[in-house]
Amino acid sequence: MTSGSASVPYERSYQWKFGQFRHICGRASLAQGHIKICVSRNSVFEDSFNQIINVPAQELRRRLFITFKGEEGLDYGGLAREWFFLLSHEMLNPMYCLFEYASKNNYSLQINPASSVNPHHLAYFKFVGRVIALALFHNKYIDKGFTLPFYKRILDKPLTMLDLKSVDEDFYNSLKWVKENDLEECGMELCFAHEFEVLGEIKVHELKPGGEDILVTEENKEEYVNLMVGWRFTRGVSEQYNAFIQGFNEIVSVKWLQYFDERELEIMLVGIQDIDVQDWQAHTIYRNYRRSDKQIQWFWALVAEISDEQRSRMLQFVTGTCRLPIGGFSELMGSNGPQKFCIERVGKENWLPRSHTCFNRLDLPPYRSYAVLKEKLLLAIEETEGFGNE
Repeated sequence: MTSGSASVPYERSYQWKFGQFRHICGRASLAQGHIKICVSRNSVFEDSFNQIINVPAQELRRRLFITFKGEEGLDYGGLAREWFFLLSHEMLNPMYCLFEYASKNNYSLQINPASSVNPHHLAYFKFVGRVIALALFHNKYIDKGFTLPFYKRILDKPLTMLDLKSVDEDFYNSLKWVKENDLEECGMELCFAHEFEVLGEIKVHELKPGGEDILVTEENKEEYVNLMVGWRFTRGVSEQYNAFIQGFNEIVSVKWLQYFDERELEIMLVGIQDIDVQDWQAHTIYRNYRRSDKQIQWFWALVAEISDEQRSRMLQFVTGTCRLPIGGFSELMGSNGPQKFCIERVGKENWLPRSHTCFNRLDLPPYRSYAVLKEKLLLAIEETEGFGNE
């Protein structure tokens, strides 16, 4: 897109989408009575599981009335907020083997392929699906967030090779190498099957019937890459995900969320953090820019000007998530360990900014005016799917 036209005002439809979703939930809620859930703080996970899993899903659309054993108090919303926070903190804890961190430097969560160490794991995944949907239905937040590809799966959006980069960079790089190199010239022999390990056992998965006997060639490697991407996101977790989405759909139909993207779904579930702009500035580094350059001054002026929701989208665009570590921007992690937020001078004025989420880096072209920088940057964070997000 060129910059010859006049600046287009930034307009997001998130608030409209959110309003429509709340309206749908309001119409689906049961106005009469409430559903009472009584739990102990010391066993909030098991107590909640035993009650939520045994209640007809329709009943969970009533107003929630939460009590903690041994504590007096009426729930006007505060106890429900606390319950969702405490429960999500427990049930998503990797210690229980239901979920795992995406990688050593990515603390977003994904389903653990080894979850079957718990013989009742599928019932727990159905329970987790119900709880996540309940948080959306009752407009409450959870403590931890999932990977963006996981949110895309909930929304039934297609997953791409680029989605792999934030959750398994080695796997992404191996597929990228296959796409960019001539396998026959390199003497590389691959077939439509892949080995993987679960709980110390090596298993072979055929990407298509008879895959072990089908060689990958230049003619069919695009199919191979696409099948590998699909398999990587479902390997060893299909049953778990199906149980999760079954529980989820019992409370909130995925159709109700069809207009949201994965970043908006993350914001709805984990909320918008208070972003300290001074902390952001203090822990940002620059490449081929100086702190005093006008483009950098304009960037920070824009960050200060925009809304909290837009700042969260900006953070998502560059780092892959709207959540910050406990220590703020000083503790941001990249694919190779600690990695500060970085702004690099790259491109021409008619280019849109690009992001590299594995390195927390924003490629910011040297725009000639604040108006153009604002237009291009806000368009980029709005249209992440269409423009260079890596």
